[in-house]
Amino acid sequence: MSTTPSAATDAIRRHDPEVRGFASDNYAGAHPEILAALAVANGGHQVAYGEDDYTAHLQDVMRGHFGPTAEAFPVFNGTGANVVALQAATERWGAVICAATAHINVDECGAPERVGGLKLLGVPTEHGKLTPELIDREAFGWDDEHRAQPQIVSITQTTELGTCYTPEEIREICDHAHERGMKVHLDGSRIANAAATLGVPLRAFTTDAGVDLLSFGGTKNGLVFGECVVVLNPDAVRAMKHLRKMSMQLASKMRFVSAQFEALLSGDLWLRSASHANAMAARLAERVRAVEGVEILHPVQSNAVFARLPHDVSERLQKRYRFYFWDEAAGDVRWMCSFDTTEADVDAFAAALAEEMGRQ
Repeated sequence: MSTTPSAATDAIRRHDPEVRGFASDNYAGAHPEILAALAVANGGHQVAYGEDDYTAHLQDVMRGHFGPTAEAFPVFNGTGANVVALQAATERWGAVICAATAHINVDECGAPERVGGLKLLGVPTEHGKLTPELIDREAFGWDDEHRAQPQIVSITQTTELGTCYTPEEIREICDHAHERGMKVHLDGSRIANAAATLGVPLRAFTTDAGVDLLSFGGTKNGLVFGECVVVLNPDAVRAMKHLRKMSMQLASKMRFVSAQFEALLSGDLWLRSASHANAMAARLAERVRAVEGVEILHPVQSNAVFARLPHDVSERLQKRYRFYFWDEAAGDVRWMCSFDTTEADVDAFAAALAEEMGRQ
């Protein structure tokens, strides 16, 4: 037997695991329970491309959360989930009504338009939330052959500004859209944070509210990689399997995506992790409100805090902690908490902010 160290035993940790930041919940590592699930799923042979036992069981798990008609289609990432979902629910001449701040409109490099072939109709909103009245600003012209046809409304839960729709608000949007012959897609990259805030089951603001299909986020809540398109209304979509493959979102070793979602959703890991991240954001907001000169810009209803402070303070603080400008010209910043953010992390950051503000 060879005594040469394997690549695994000779691996070198190339980062300091004690470093914390507030730039994104994507910065966090994988939850230990997710890593354990991956280890269990490893070994032996399983059928590729989604015909494995883990993906089959994931269907039952998703139906437990969303009802008997739910069908899950694991994919690689959030942009892929959104593009596949929106393509499946629209025609080639279709348009998507969304908030101007929506991730599909701002942060996906034109993928819904370039890859999905869709026209996005962005609407300015307050705190990132659409309403039936705002939808009607773009919900017209179905008989006009010169205009892209509004066929679906896409909302984000929680929104890109950290706010949360109530089940009643989503029901109003769904009823309004359906009355006009449109479908409703929910971008749920932080859907678990919304359920934690609302204190309701996932289906309360999805299936029961009339949502047709959703993108279920996993990476921001402790997965290594992977998101999932969940079809709630089978009559609202077509050719999901083909669109997923054509959009380069079909994983050959899908069991490793499905096993993570199974671990996340079979018990309460999804809710524990999201609740903790939300609690840390609430603590952060409380701490920074006490710092003179800091303005909180939006209601803190999830794991995000948006604030305005002097530009030079942010630049100095960024040398100590990673976070992003949201609107650099205005001095707006975004601070995100994750499942592994600690109270000590929050308090140290707030103290550093106060120190930098005191240098003004």
